[in-house]
Formats: sequence, structure tokens, C-alpha cells
Amino acid sequence: MNVQYDSSVKKTLLYIFIVCLAVLSFMPVLFLIINSFKSQAEIIRNPLALPSVFTFKYITQAFHKTNYIRAIQNTSFVTIIALVILIFFSAPAGWMLSRYNGKASKILYLVFISAMLIPFQTLMYPLLAMMDSLNLKNRFGLALMYGGFGMAMSIFLYTGFFKSVPKSLEESAIVDGANIFQLFTKVVFPLVTPTTITVLIMNGVWIWNDYLLPFLTLGTTKQKTLVLELYYAKMLSGQYGNPWELIFPAVLITIIPMVVIFLSLQKYFISGISSGAEKG
Repeated sequence: MNVQYDSSVKKTLLYIFIVCLAVLSFMPVLFLIINSFKSQAEIIRNPLALPSVFTFKYITQAFHKTNYIRAIQNTSFVTIIALVILIFFSAPAGWMLSRYNGKASKILYLVFISAMLIPFQTLMYPLLAMMDSLNLKNRFGLALMYGGFGMAMSIFLYTGFFKSVPKSLEESAIVDGANIFQLFTKVVFPLVTPTTITVLIMNGVWIWNDYLLPFLTLGTTKQKTLVLELYYAKMLSGQYGNPWELIFPAVLITIIPMVVIFLSLQKYFISGISSGAEKG
């Protein structure tokens, strides 16, 4: 009886601790939401208080000042192209690396892993100079760069998961007459859907929220991404100090698409992360 009582007490304390962590983690988001409906004066006077009147006035202003429609089209273009490149190349590469155990495949795998350790700043200027010489300092060139930078991590995740896929399934498909393309697209690739979702979310959130690479690549052109539009809207606001009544709602409408996508796919994301931890 005492054992059961101790177990229930520990479980209750654990739940309380988890709830407190969840509330603490959500506080910055709540702070952002509350201040997205307040004027500059209200935010400065008491940033923790609820708005005196809930109005979408400031969100509407941020929507127009950040050129939201154009910016979200640019950001979506870059993100989608980069993710297509990542999946198209990293999934087959991960499959091949997991199936061949020769020296060449091991060395190639180590090369990909070591690429994860190279900071972007060391490649920044030569990479941009090369892209400029190729006339690729635009949205498509930006997507290509994101595809390259995200490739190492994606291959690492795919390789770990593909190792858990039984070879007997592939052998059965080959016996049934499947060629290499059919084997991958119809048998192997559907089995790693959680990992694919994980790769899409991890890289998608990073690409969507990145500032430095779009700033260096796109600058002040009309191809600016959401984060760039947010930055220039703040700089051009003409207001002394930080225009909080623009910053808070603009950040809110910038992160909403990624939040919606993550909430829609979170079960696959969690499954992919846990599978990678167990089988990688």
C-alpha cells in the first residue's frame, strides 16, 4: 500500500513539474500574443498587462507594412524549393549509405557528418561571391544554398533510420520484379515517412525564420522574405526607439504559418525523432 502511495505521489509531483515547465515555455508566446493587440504606450507602460481593448488594428498595420502577401510568397517559394531539393537528394543518399558497408561509403558518411561542424560564417563570403558570379543572388539561388546547408543533417537522419528497415522487404520486392526506382519510391521511402516529416519540419522552421542568409543574398530587392520585411519595416518606421506596436504583431503573423504546420504534423515529428534516437 505504501509502495502504491509513494508511486502516486511521485507521479503527481512529476505531472506538476511538467505542467510548470509547459507554462514557463509558453510564457514568451503569451507575452507576444498579449502585446500584439496593444499600442506603443500601453506596451511601454505595462508589457505584462492585458490590452485595454482587443483590436486587430496593429496586426492589420503590420500586415501592410511588412508586405505580408508578397513576403509570404517569397518565403514559401524559397522554403518549398529548398525542402524539395533536400528530400530529393538526401533520402536516396541516406538509403545508399545505409546499405553499403564499404570503405568508400563510410568515408563519404564521415564527410557528411563533418560538414555539420563547419560554421556558415567561414563559407559566407566565398559562397556569396560564387553565387553572384553565377547570377544566383535571388530566390532560387537562396533555396539552393539552403538545400546544400541542410543536406548533411538530413542524410544523417535518413541513414540512421534506413538501417532499421529490413533488407528482406527489399529482396522480396526485387524478386517480384521491382526495379531500383520502384524499390525506393514504392517500398522503402514510404516506410520512413516520420523521418521525412522530421526533416521537413527541422529544416523548414530554420529556413523560414532565418535572417542572415536572405539579408546577404536578397538585400533590399522585392524578393525579400518575411523576416527581412519585418526588419526593413522596423528600420523604415521612422519612429524613435523600437516600434513595439509594429514588432510584436509582425512577429506574430510571421510565425503563425510554421506554428500551424508544426501542430498539424507534430505526431509524425515526435515519431521521427524517437525512431531516430532508438534506431540511429
